[in-house]
Amino acid sequence: MRKISLLFLDFYQKFLTLFSYGSCRYYPTCSQYAREQIMFNNFFKALFFSILRILRCNQLFRGGIDYPIIKKRFTKISYVKRYKIPFYKVSFWFYPKDKYNFYIVESFK
Repeated sequence: MRKISLLFLDFYQKFLTLFSYGSCRYYPTCSQYAREQIMFNNFFKALFFSILRILRCNQLFRGGIDYPIIKKRFTKISYVKRYKIPFYKVSFWFYPKDKYNFYIVESFK
């Protein structure tokens, strides 16, 4: 279900947004918000929060910056020698909201 919804979002972002005029009132856009929710939360929770976000994306709400929030427990990081660590590209940053809740902030390219 997750892969199908991500494929639909890819199609929407590449082809269907060409016909709209960029009317999203939030950053990240509603489709990117839904993508990040689907990637990091379970499907039904992501669907619920994405629908709420789309319903808020109108003239009655102020808009602004609204990063997705996920619940995640990190394990301790074990340190290894510098030459053994390969180069990784950072796609997302997890910014702490409280002890186990984090904002997902996309890394700028």
